[in-house]
Amino acid sequence: MIRHHSPLARAVYQDFLGSFGEGQLAALRGSPTLEERSGRRYWYDSYRVGDQVRKRYIGEDTPDLAQRMALHREDARRKKEGAGHRARLVRLLRAEGFLPIDGGTGAILNALAKTGVFRTGGTIVGTSAFRLYEGELGLRLGSDPAAGTDDADMARFERLSLALDDRVDASLPESFRDLEFSSGPGPNWAAVWKWKQTRSGTVIDFLTPSIRSGEGIRDLPALGVSARSLDFLDYLIADPIKAAVAYRSGVLVQVPRPERYAMHKLVVADRRQGGPDAPKSRKDRAQAAFLIAALARDRPEALRLAYEVAIGNGVTWRDRIAASLKRMPRTFSVLEAL
Repeated sequence: MIRHHSPLARAVYQDFLGSFGEGQLAALRGSPTLEERSGRRYWYDSYRVGDQVRKRYIGEDTPDLAQRMALHREDARRKKEGAGHRARLVRLLRAEGFLPIDGGTGAILNALAKTGVFRTGGTIVGTSAFRLYEGELGLRLGSDPAAGTDDADMARFERLSLALDDRVDASLPESFRDLEFSSGPGPNWAAVWKWKQTRSGTVIDFLTPSIRSGEGIRDLPALGVSARSLDFLDYLIADPIKAAVAYRSGVLVQVPRPERYAMHKLVVADRRQGGPDAPKSRKDRAQAAFLIAALARDRPEALRLAYEVAIGNGVTWRDRIAASLKRMPRTFSVLEAL
């Protein structure tokens, strides 16, 4: 049974999402500070990571740079007021039953947002994205067994999967070092696509659409990391949407459209290691069924178009979707009735 959040909760989420505006476009992670050394003055970007303050060099003090920093401080003042409003909205969302997010994951998402990952094309995929449809669709995800997980799992992203293009502003390894992430044994931080935070165990997988079949691991030089190339990923992350994470004063991220997510799950469910009866395959089908049932009622045209595009992608797509739907007669009937 699909349950929706209250009209109040849905209105609060839309206010929450809309409150970000263009406020996430600042290039600095923290506050500009001026320091004097040997009679010369230099600007630094001072920002907090956990209980530590880090500094990143901006440049030597000049009238032009000083004016830019003054404008940044005024912009920061306005953002602080907006952040206070969003923090109140976060409290309202939690009072209305929105799932919380653990502090460690929230801090990671916040750091990635400040680095420009989501603003310049990074998209959260996998169950981490599914959890964020709670606000977009107004659904109580964690309370329904069809979601394929329970409240505790939904509240914590044990693994973040990020689909990336080659367009993020800053080098990601610098941000990961600040957050105590390691890429595994050896000194080469950019050689792998999987990063693990030492203190929490949270894992981030970097993924990118395949250019050619069997591509494997592909370097993303502009980001300073590598990513695992995956087939079918370009369909999933085409035309993504914004989502607001209810952490502190909010974090603006990016997720696939839910109708595309559902179709993509039908495809990957049939190609998981271990076959269609593997736990991950069953979870894929459960998430697809849950979203398709909800979208058929609330957004049937968007669902119909996503289905048509997916089966129009060629024989491989049609065969894999058909194989999944053969195990999902109720979901098949929903799609056929569109």
